[in-house]
Amino acid sequence: MLFSPKLPVPVFPLPNLIVFPDAMMPLHVFELRYRTMVRDALSGERVIAMGLLKPGWEVDYHGSPEFYPLGCLARFEEVEWLPNDCYSLVVRGLSRVMVSRVVREYPYRAARVEVLPQEPCSEDDPLILSEKYALLELYRRLLPDAPGAAPGVVAGAVAERAPGPLPGADLSYEALVSTLCMMVETEPLEKLQLLGFDSIIERGRRIREIAALRARTKPRPASDPGEQN
Repeated sequence: MLFSPKLPVPVFPLPNLIVFPDAMMPLHVFELRYRTMVRDALSGERVIAMGLLKPGWEVDYHGSPEFYPLGCLARFEEVEWLPNDCYSLVVRGLSRVMVSRVVREYPYRAARVEVLPQEPCSEDDPLILSEKYALLELYRRLLPDAPGAAPGVVAGAVAERAPGPLPGADLSYEALVSTLCMMVETEPLEKLQLLGFDSIIERGRRIREIAALRARTKPRPASDPGEQN
């Protein structure tokens, strides 16, 4: 899903969250400057650029900490204004982007972005169908343990519990790959590398490799002392 903004877009860089095209992410926005950002975006195209803060962001968080230029445009799909003047949002990733120039710093950053096209793929391609089958198996195994299943605080926002399990078979191939990239627990920089792949197929294969490696290295639960062989 490509969307090319004509004007500079608000930038919402976070320390540990990557959004992927055609994936959904619930957020609770509580920081003042980002509440302002939400209000401004609502008066326009309802689009922001979500990015990843660089290491050391804590030192200058309330100023302008550096962020990686690769990010993802996201559109507000659902917006709820709360009594404490915070916002509960559901955003959908639209397109990968490269931030070309920051044009405003305060109260939040706004930048011009360049949309990065992805290699086309067809849902009817036998290779895609085979890859999708493998990804659906992974998706169904991960649902109970997905990091998005529990709330987690991020800078300026809280990633809320994902809205009920999506029926995996109804997801497009790209949406499935993107959802898995957000579900699989791995380092933010590794997820940023996944976002950098032009090929959705390559991204899907890589997230399966990461998930398989994590499954092999995940500590086994301690045995019950009262259990007998």
